[in-house]
Amino acid sequence: MSSANTILNKLCTIAAALTLLYSCENKIKDLPSSARSSRAQVPEEGRQIESYLSEAGKVKGKLTSPYMLRYQKADTPYSEFPRTLHVDFYNDSTNIESQMDAKYGKYLQNQNKVFLRDSVVVKNILKGDTLHCKYLWWDQNTQKFTTDDSVQIYTKDKILFGTGMEADQNFRWYTIKHLTGSVLTSENAMPMAPSK
Repeated sequence: MSSANTILNKLCTIAAALTLLYSCENKIKDLPSSARSSRAQVPEEGRQIESYLSEAGKVKGKLTSPYMLRYQKADTPYSEFPRTLHVDFYNDSTNIESQMDAKYGKYLQNQNKVFLRDSVVVKNILKGDTLHCKYLWWDQNTQKFTTDDSVQIYTKDKILFGTGMEADQNFRWYTIKHLTGSVLTSENAMPMAPSK
């Protein structure tokens, strides 16, 4: 009789365990939408990123970054570059004409725009003109940079200060929306950034 009780107890224990396992199973469709969206938000991770931008078969730019997170399954897919990014822009002769650096970047895939922030610098290698700002939008469709924030542009003979700016991505031309001042500098000395 005791062996029958032992077998019965074991069967009851196994049945209870199976019931618990079955009742704890969740199907994706049974999860609340917040849990489903957080599962979709797991980013793809990339290191030592190197990406080329081309137009009509010609290389127009090269983006490099030590680290990237890509949120492909988000409602609006995007990629983040939380540990700096650098872009070399090429002219028609495939020589580097300008460079852009930022400590953070976010590429909005559907809009084909990049938001840059934190120590943003754009430099035209050929002219030497250099832009410094806190944040900047780069529209890949129009191939332009824009910002509504304060800007400082260093040229060979002056520093321009202003608020708001538009420029082409090679920094050949730029327009400061509200010029707030300028300082003449020596032609032989590169102007220093004002202390903050």
